[in-house]
Formats: sequence, structure tokens, C-alpha cells
Amino acid sequence: MNTRTVAANEPIEHAGNKVLPVVFNILDKWNCSQNQQMVLLGLSSRSTLNKYRASPESAKVSKDLLERMSYILNIHKCLRILFTHEDSVYQWVQKPNSHPFFAGRSAMEVMGQGKVADLYEVATRLNAWRGGRS
Repeated sequence: MNTRTVAANEPIEHAGNKVLPVVFNILDKWNCSQNQQMVLLGLSSRSTLNKYRASPESAKVSKDLLERMSYILNIHKCLRILFTHEDSVYQWVQKPNSHPFFAGRSAMEVMGQGKVADLYEVATRLNAWRGGRS
């Protein structure tokens, strides 16, 4: 069997289960409602969201969910690089933005449309704004 691994003998399929609590922590600090969390994670039911929160180790992390979590982590990393004040890091996603792409909408409004591409668009802009610094 030729399974890629993340850490010593851990299949990549289980990596998302370890990242899920980190993502939930970010979403909580972004003050996301349950509906916003469901949309950002591509989940269709509140019971699934609550089950994943309670037992992330048993969550069925699909490729779609893994991709969404990757963008959320990327967005968070960019915000930590761009802002030094903790409040700015966590409140930016909910604030209206005058940049032409956002057209007065917040990043959450853009990402809240539910498509992975929306997360990608926000992450791409933040990556450009941070100038590739890590």
C-alpha cells in the first residue's frame, strides 16, 4: 500500500481531523455564527457541525473540507502577518472593505457565498497584500 503520510505512519486522510479544532478556534475568534461556519466548511447540517466540534477525531474530512480548512488557515496566517494588533487579526473578516474587489462587503460576506472559490479569492488577495512574507 502506497499511502502518503503527514507524520510518522499517519495517513494524510487523518491530518484534517487534527486541524479541525484549530479551524474551529479561528472561526470562533472571527465571531462566525453557526450558519457562517457551516457555509465556510461546506457542511449542510447543524448536527454535523456540532458532531465535528464535539469529536473532531471522528469527523469525515472530505477533500472539499480539507481544501476549505486550508484556505481558512492561509487567511488566518496572512492576517497575522498583516496586522500586529490581535483585534485586527480577528475582526478584519467581519468588517466592510473598500477595496474594489470587496466593494464595501466584508471578507465574510464574500466567503459566505459558499463556494471554495470565494475562500480562494479572499486568500489570494491577502497573500498579495502581505507580499509573500511568511
